[in-house]
This record gives sequence, C-alpha cells and structure tokens, in this order.
Amino acid sequence: MSQITPPASASLQGRVTLIILAGALVLSAAMGTRQTFGLFINPFSYDRGVPVTLVAFAIALHNLVWGFAQPFAGAMADRHGPAPVVAFGAFAFAAGLAMAALAPSGVWLVIGLGVLVGLGISCTTFGVILPAVSRAVTPERRTMAMGLVSAGGSLGQVALVPVAQGLRETYGVSTSLFVLALVLCCAAPLGLFMTMSRRSKPTPGNTAPTPTAQPTKSDDGEHLSLREVLRQARSHRGYQLLTLGFFTCGFQLAFIATHLPGYLLMCHMPVGLGATALALIGLFNMLGSWACGWLGGRYRQHHVLGWLYLVRGAAIALFFVLPKTDTSVVIFAAVMGLTWLGTVPLTSGLVAKVFGTRHLGTLFGVCFMSHQVGSFLGAWLGGFVLDVTGSYNLIWAATAILGAVAAALHFPINDESIVPPLRQPMPANA
Repeated sequence: MSQITPPASASLQGRVTLIILAGALVLSAAMGTRQTFGLFINPFSYDRGVPVTLVAFAIALHNLVWGFAQPFAGAMADRHGPAPVVAFGAFAFAAGLAMAALAPSGVWLVIGLGVLVGLGISCTTFGVILPAVSRAVTPERRTMAMGLVSAGGSLGQVALVPVAQGLRETYGVSTSLFVLALVLCCAAPLGLFMTMSRRSKPTPGNTAPTPTAQPTKSDDGEHLSLREVLRQARSHRGYQLLTLGFFTCGFQLAFIATHLPGYLLMCHMPVGLGATALALIGLFNMLGSWACGWLGGRYRQHHVLGWLYLVRGAAIALFFVLPKTDTSVVIFAAVMGLTWLGTVPLTSGLVAKVFGTRHLGTLFGVCFMSHQVGSFLGAWLGGFVLDVTGSYNLIWAATAILGAVAAALHFPINDESIVPPLRQPMPANA
C-alpha cells in the first residue's frame, strides 16, 4: 500500500516558525504592558487623588484574577484553539487599560486594572501561548521551543517600559494607557497564526503514516478526557509538588519586582538604580528563558528546576547579607534575570511530558494559579512586613529560604509519562 506523502519539511518548519513568532509577539505585548504598571502608581495618586494603597491593590488584584482565570482560559484554548481566546483576552486587556485611563474614581480603576486586565492577561500569556507552541513541535524540541517563545516575549518587557515612560512624561497617563491599549488590539489577530493543523502536525522521527496505521505511542493524550486527566493530576504526587514549587516562583518574583526599587532607596542607593535593575532583569530574562528551554530539552526538567531555585535562593541570600553597591545590584539583577521566567517553559514542559499536550492549557493553568497566589502574597506581604517592622529583613530571609524549599520539592518529582500508549494495529498480512 502506498504511503501518503508527508508535508514538505520546509513548509512545516515555516509553519512552526510562524507559530513561535506569533506567540512571542503576543507575549511581548501582554507581559511588556504589564511591566509598565509600576510607572502609574504615583501619577494616579498625585494627579487624580487616588490613594496609593488602592492603586497598589488594583495592580495586585490582577494577579489573583489572572491566576484563578488561567485554568478556564487554558481549557477554552484546549477546546477551541488559541485564536478566539487570544482575541478575547487582548480586547479585554485593552478595555481594562482604557477604563483605567478614563477612571473617574478608584472603583473603576480597580475594575479596569484589576479585573479586566487580569482576565485579559490570562488569555494572552503563558497558559494559552505555550500549549499552542508545544503542540506544534516534537517532544524532544518542546522545552526548547517554549523557552524561545518566552525569551522572545521578554522583548516587550524591555521595549515597552521606556516607551510608556516617555509617553507618560510627554503626554500624560491617559495617552500612555491608550497607546498600550492599541498595542494589545494589534496583538488580537495573532492567535490566528498559532494553530497547527492535524494534517501537518509533526510526529516523532518525522515519519509518514500510512492511511490505516496509527502511531505506536500517544504523546498528546487525545484519547483521555479532561475529567480523567484532572483526576490523575489531582492524585499525582509529582504534579502536587510542582504546583507547590510554582508558588515560590510567584512569591519571589512579585516581591522583587514590586519592592526592589524601594528597598534600594532605603539602602541609600541612587534614585534611578531600581528602574535600571528591573530593566536588566528583563534583558537577562531573554537569555535565561532561552537557556532554560535549551537545558530542559537535554536534561530532566525537574532537575533543572531544582537547580534554578537553588541558584535563585542563594543569589537572594547573598544580595541581602552583602554590602550594597552599584556593582552588586547589577550582578543581582543579571542573576535574577537569568532565572526569572525560565521556570515557565520548564514547568509547562514537565506537565506536557507527564500528562501529554491535549489538556496542557488546563493543567498548566491550575499549576499557574498557585504561582499567582504566591505573586499576590509576595507583593502584599512585602508592604505589610515593612509597615509592621520598619524593614524588609524578614521578607528577604523568607524569600531566600523558599528557594531551598522549592528545590527540595522538585528534585524527587517522578517525570514518567502516565499517558498510555496507543495499540499498534495488526499488519494486514498477519
């Protein structure tokens, strides 16, 4: 029996490249815009009379909304594809920014920056983008591809912050937010380019199937229902440990991103050094995300995650106890950037390895919910500890210790796939 001619490798590679590029652009628009929120805290307070605590609450709230909405956004993308989910999220994000720009009171600011932005970002970031990329590549290249998308997505964090700062200083807060909303609207149709058709879907070894043959092993878990996969995940010890460890990532990143500039001012460092440190984190995150994806394709992902959390925790501890200088701040920012979002392709790649890619958006979304609870607590507890004790000492110590705890959680994870292989049909001449 003649075999079906496979798609041209060049055409297939071009399709995968398009998916990676579109995913990186959507991530850049969403994550880059989110990175600018700290620029608007003081203007909202001083120009519009909104209390700083309320502005900070609105920004913190979007983390919680994002986290709790992520499993549902991932499930919708698993079921209907990324195109409608990305479009809805981009317009919701843009509407939230527009509402914040026109907000006559703090309540509308909370609805805009807190609720709508949280819903929008859940549909335009990792829980929707990375599963789409993972389905477009073979398993051995999965974490590398997701790391590449995460690295490309970091470009928006580097590019949009100075753009928003310049627009805010020249034209005001409202114009700056409207421009950012326009950027999100431009990203809305990119989800159309992020679906790999089943006919052109790559198979391990790039072999051409016969009309009646089926693969010997299922990588995507197509034959498993969502209910069955959720039941398996709920009782899977490795998935539980991975979810608990992801809490640490959110806690550490949110605390540093929110409170590092203020902490440096308390240490009598130059006023602009905090902004420089955050920019360096975004810059080095591009290299770190790519490197973690590369390492995850060559070594067991949970081992790479364990070492990543150890390095990050050690860097936080050393930065806290050693004297503060311009050089130490730059080195700290570089190390944080290298370990910043490298957890994302590794975590999603590990979930895909164990459970397959069919329901990856949902399973990663549940895991990411833990990350966002950690983000909320990291940002909020930093301010609370400062108010109660007058210093960040306790929260810095806790942030460093959590790195060691997360590493201890990741090393014993069992990463063997639980997706049963499909049965190979009997040969016709058997």
